[in-house]
Amino acid sequence: MNAGFKNPLKQINLKQQIVLVFLVLVIPLFILNWYGNYRTDQILKRNVSNAYIELNKQNFKLISRDIESINKVTSTVFQHPTVQQLNPDVDNSMLERVKNYERLEGLLNSYSQEADQQAPLFYSLFVYDPSNSYSFAPYYPESMKAGVYFFLEEEKPEWFDEAVAKKGNGYLRLIEHLSPPVQGQKNQHTLAYIRAINNIDRGGTIGVLVVSNVDARIGESLQTVSIPDGELYFTDWSNRVLTSSASGVGEVLELPQDGEVLSSGIGAKDIITSDFIYVVNYNEVLQQKLIYKVPLKALLQQQNEIKRIILLISVAYFVVGLIMILYFWRALMTPLQRLVYFVRRYEPGKVVPETPKWRRNDEVSVLISTIYEMARRLNSLVHYKYQMDIKQKEAQLQILYQQINPHLLYNTLESIYWKSKMEGNSDSAEMIKQLSKLMKISLSRGRELIKLGEELEHAEAYLKLQEYRYEYGFRVTWDVPGELHGYTIPKITLQPLIENAIIHGVKQMGEDGEISIRAVLQEDRIEIVIEDNGYKPVNFAAIHKLLNHESPSPSVGYGIRNIHQRIRLHFGPEYGLEYAVRDGGGTSVTITLPRKELSED
Repeated sequence: MNAGFKNPLKQINLKQQIVLVFLVLVIPLFILNWYGNYRTDQILKRNVSNAYIELNKQNFKLISRDIESINKVTSTVFQHPTVQQLNPDVDNSMLERVKNYERLEGLLNSYSQEADQQAPLFYSLFVYDPSNSYSFAPYYPESMKAGVYFFLEEEKPEWFDEAVAKKGNGYLRLIEHLSPPVQGQKNQHTLAYIRAINNIDRGGTIGVLVVSNVDARIGESLQTVSIPDGELYFTDWSNRVLTSSASGVGEVLELPQDGEVLSSGIGAKDIITSDFIYVVNYNEVLQQKLIYKVPLKALLQQQNEIKRIILLISVAYFVVGLIMILYFWRALMTPLQRLVYFVRRYEPGKVVPETPKWRRNDEVSVLISTIYEMARRLNSLVHYKYQMDIKQKEAQLQILYQQINPHLLYNTLESIYWKSKMEGNSDSAEMIKQLSKLMKISLSRGRELIKLGEELEHAEAYLKLQEYRYEYGFRVTWDVPGELHGYTIPKITLQPLIENAIIHGVKQMGEDGEISIRAVLQEDRIEIVIEDNGYKPVNFAAIHKLLNHESPSPSVGYGIRNIHQRIRLHFGPEYGLEYAVRDGGGTSVTITLPRKELSED
């Protein structure tokens, strides 16, 4: 079935494909335009709702910040010594009471000054004075202003006992303007922050602090938000309007589905009806709500403007797309057809014709010139590879020729060994035998990787030569299990490390010196550890830099770096050398190798 299927795109040429691409790009655009107009109402409502939710959150933070600032000031007034020392029941002289009154007046007036061009807040302290000790002070303010006021039982404000019952917790409340009630006239409301002030030392209530004109301060925060033909309300938990950008302060605002409060009691949500979008921010802790009432009519007018703009953009897109197709039809097809003709006829090694000249310097011209240049470089690479193959054969012949001399030296050493053995020169014969082993393993038939057993034999031969030559008294211990001898290691890895342990570690220690070579199998890797108990200080930081940095210090030496690099070259960056301090003093170097057996080729 699949064999009979034919891709229709393979049956049309590039020009037809360009037309098809144009139709694929344009037709969905008009379909999306129609579908977008159909769904714009819902999408617009949702996007506007989300935007107003974020705006409402920021607006509510500003209002909460103003209320928190008022709370901090009231806390300062709460703790002020002048307020805490106020006690109408104490039998003070008239002069002392007048001075107390003046100090309190000055304190509250100082906090009631206008700041940062914001609406002023008026701090007023109401004190219950049953004995009429402060009869000279006013019982009600003549207008909304700061001050301290004393009252008798029959003149007690309706909110006084309510504030005392909250035990010093401040709250917002609508109260009538702080002035005596006038018979037959309805007083206006003002939003106030009310907080009872308790005596810290002896307990009991000193009075109630009232911060009035809070609605003006919150109104400034509401004025920072612009909602076309919309309304903003700041209410308590029962939807009673505390302040708003419209009328209705003191009235209860009707909200659709307001019973579905957020589960956390804090946060913002939207309520979308056929006429309005309500954005409500709840704060159950403060018992407050900030409500945006956005009419949909104004939004739909903006939506029609957006539809017209989208339609104009679609038409412009169609015209521009048509012009671009016509341009590419003429400017792209001709050079590409010539390029296809050249690529089909080109064969590596043949002479490349001169690159066609074009009057423009666009991507097509760069592509054509690059392909021509690529063909020329390919011809050069073909010629270069041919030359390298010849040189490689010559190098292999040269290497085979140069191996004749080491083999001749090895065979000669074998002859000298047997002659010395027959003549009774045992020490000389043994030294020649060990040197012969070094030569044999170093050659390793040209191999770079050998078995661990061969490398151990090479290291033992080196140690025996050193013992014969210098008569060292240090001890060497070996702990390499036989089952590890068949695994792979780069040749001449152990000998330089053992030489370092002798020269820089135990050379001058005599019988106290000790070198330990051991190997263990760790899951998928082998760890070979060479340790010495040398007493000389070792710069491990310099060794670490030598092994791992691109530009190490030449003063440290390159022997161990070469070993480290050869191991990584053969097995990967997770293997190599690692130097550390030996337990009990001295140096420990760990060789990490993969668990890999050497194949017999």
